[in-house]
Amino acid sequence: LLIRFSSIGDIVLTSPVIRAIVQQTDCELHVITKKQYEGLYKANPNIAEVHSINKHITEVLADLKNEKFDVIIDLQKNLRSSQLKRELKVKSYSFPKLNIEKWLLVNFKINKLPNIHIVDRYFKAVESLGIVNDNIGLEYYIPAEDEVAPENIDSRLRDRYISFVIGGQHSTKILPPEKVALIIAKIDMPVVLLGGPEDKKRGEEISSLAPRSDIIDTCGELNINQSASLVRSSEVVLTNDTGLMHIAAAFNKPTISIWGNTIPEFGMYPYMPDHKDKYVIAEVAGLKCRPCSKLGYKKCPKKHFRCMMDQDVDAIVNAVNNFLTRARLQRVRI
Repeated sequence: LLIRFSSIGDIVLTSPVIRAIVQQTDCELHVITKKQYEGLYKANPNIAEVHSINKHITEVLADLKNEKFDVIIDLQKNLRSSQLKRELKVKSYSFPKLNIEKWLLVNFKINKLPNIHIVDRYFKAVESLGIVNDNIGLEYYIPAEDEVAPENIDSRLRDRYISFVIGGQHSTKILPPEKVALIIAKIDMPVVLLGGPEDKKRGEEISSLAPRSDIIDTCGELNINQSASLVRSSEVVLTNDTGLMHIAAAFNKPTISIWGNTIPEFGMYPYMPDHKDKYVIAEVAGLKCRPCSKLGYKKCPKKHFRCMMDQDVDAIVNAVNNFLTRARLQRVRI
């Protein structure tokens, strides 16, 4: 049994461990997650069964006990997963979560973090079982019913286009609409805005600030798999540190990853071990207040929000153009 309750990005980041467990052992792999995220696992052919809960493990505890698992791999490592392990009384393995190291960096700017991606930390949970990272990278499976042809969303997406993921779980991890609009204004290609219902107002603001005929706002209109389908067909993906960033990495898409109050050193940057030239980190380095949290806030604690407001628009646009030029040269060679 593998435990990962949430959230989208973290679940996508478990895919290399899941693949390695199944390919390198004779185990049947089950996963437990929250009900709202079970679809992210159900499409994965490496998983035999997905167990899901709304809030409490008691919802599925009897079923889990009947499964008589041999091993538990805990990739959540919180109070709920600890409770589940106590109830199942099965040998379990987990990973170094680095909460103390992150706390030191956030509160005292003392950096004791190891230079290691969270995927490689996840593999620490299974190394004593002889399971190793194959370095193939992330996987994301889109169910057939959620596959979308870009041109069916909008005819302007029939040819090449760029995706811009404008949302995020915390406001201090979201590039403000005025900065997004400045970037879009300098990109010579149709741009599709991706986000959930909570991003609808932001998408409308961006469209009004950058009045172009080739901005396609899909915020609130697509589910996560349909948005992933558009990401997969994109030339380039611009994205805040959010779930679709990791989905873009799963498809090895050229990605500009935009960072606000958190930092890539936490180990959650795009994971493309064999394609490290396919992502660019956009961040405002040298800010004494950064990182101000390991997660994020509703508003900047310092009220200046320099980690996003000082983002270099021209540098981001240049990164987009460099990816487009590289893709164009590759098509010419083919």
